[in-house]
Amino acid sequence: QRILRLAEMCRRLETEEEKVLPFYPSSLAEGELQDARRVLQETPVEPLAQAMQDYVGLERFWQRFNKAKLEEKVLEQTWVALAKRNQHLRELLQQYLAGVAVSRKVLKDLEPL
Repeated sequence: QRILRLAEMCRRLETEEEKVLPFYPSSLAEGELQDARRVLQETPVEPLAQAMQDYVGLERFWQRFNKAKLEEKVLEQTWVALAKRNQHLRELLQQYLAGVAVSRKVLKDLEPL
């Protein structure tokens, strides 16, 4: 019940794009998709696979969870790249300001001449 309540709360925070296309498109070919559907329809014989049948209802949850984790990783990588670029721009700005300061000093030294 708690998970369902949280899912309902999260649904209100989704963007329109997430509501329309909540998951990434499948990268499987049509034949692979058909094989996967066929395997899912078969009755499992292994104990773990049978136990997982009880949690099929959470499949959408895990898809959303994994999508959120992927997006989090992308944002982390983007943040790191932007931090590096920011540092580089700061260094360039410091070099520029150091050049301007030197130019002003040179001009002041040349003024009495």
